[in-house]
Amino acid sequence: MLIYGLKNCDTCRKAMRSLPDAKLVDVRAQGVPADVIGHAFEAFGEALVNKRSTTWRALTDAQRAEETLVLLSNHPTLMKRPLIAFNDQVFLGWNNEIEAEVKALS
Repeated sequence: MLIYGLKNCDTCRKAMRSLPDAKLVDVRAQGVPADVIGHAFEAFGEALVNKRSTTWRALTDAQRAEETLVLLSNHPTLMKRPLIAFNDQVFLGWNNEIEAEVKALS
């Protein structure tokens, strides 16, 4: 199980505490593989982009108009976190419902 997020993100840390066997992939340092981000985009669409982030607010209008997958590959910290990949399933965010679903699979 891989958790794509940031090592200093509180929500990602909560997910890591609840899923001790998971491995954290820091998107700032390592990015997100194209196949994983593509699968996540198919599942979540535009919801994958965190439009409340400081990264989003720092973008120009021209950058914001870029195709979503290009935007996320150029600015991986724009992705909502955490993105959890387990087998062929992906989960976005962290709450009680997602925690229960993920734990039921592992």
